[in-house]
Amino acid sequence: QVQLVQSGGGLVQPGGSLTLSCAASGFTLGRYTIGWFRQAPGKEREGFSAISSLDDSTYYTDSVKGRFTISLDKAKNTVYLQMNTLKPEDTAVYYCATRLRTIVLPLKASDFTTWGQGTQVTVSS
Repeated sequence: QVQLVQSGGGLVQPGGSLTLSCAASGFTLGRYTIGWFRQAPGKEREGFSAISSLDDSTYYTDSVKGRFTISLDKAKNTVYLQMNTLKPEDTAVYYCATRLRTIVLPLKASDFTTWGQGTQVTVSS
């Protein structure tokens, strides 16, 4: 069964850190781009980071650049999102997703075919 299983997330105070994991099963992440999306209440799903397993290139939107780090552990078939200096505006449900081949910008949800189940991240004091 092809699936992405997410873990991590939760409640954190502003300025805090969290790490999200996205483990692939039923397929290997080689040849795929893995993207991270988030959706806040009343807003559209936003793609903000991606990594290509072909060349390890990465992408971040300005809203997370310098604070978030995406990484891929090919041996574990898992992608990680390290989130530092979290802000209340980072509050959202976070999703990982995959698409074949390289990163295509802007990141569009419709380009990604397999999705994780989503995990809530809440930044609040």
